[in-house]
Amino acid sequence: MPKIDLEAIEQKNTTGYPAPFNADVAGRHFRRLAPAGGLSEMGASHVVLKPGCWSSQRHWHMGEDELLIMLTGEAVLVEDEGRTVLRPGDICAWPKDVENGHHLINESDADCSFVAISAGRDLGGSYPDIDMMWTEDGAYRHKDGTPYPTERMA
Repeated sequence: MPKIDLEAIEQKNTTGYPAPFNADVAGRHFRRLAPAGGLSEMGASHVVLKPGCWSSQRHWHMGEDELLIMLTGEAVLVEDEGRTVLRPGDICAWPKDVENGHHLINESDADCSFVAISAGRDLGGSYPDIDMMWTEDGAYRHKDGTPYPTERMA
């Protein structure tokens, strides 16, 4: 199995979230690991969160499992059940179709990093704290089905 050179993978901080929801993830930087390894049946990303940044809006997936492995620093996992501090070596899993909204917030004064892995067929999902959901085609919509604009953050 070939070793993946993390530094050779382009680091991005784009998001498809419409304003104002894009502001919370502006300090999130990621590298897509799965394509670099030739993987097509799963997603995997190396993610760095700057202090004060969120990993995403709090969300859950239909049809897609998620696994997160904390690598460096510290972040707070926010789920329906409450808040949990995550440190290097901590592992979290969210089964597909379980309506447990989750995300990480870096409340520390240093960067943190983790690997996020997904598997299955992303059929969409929801953001329980805001008026937004996404559909199987990746489009962001209000919960009444009205589409959001499709601008991307640079």
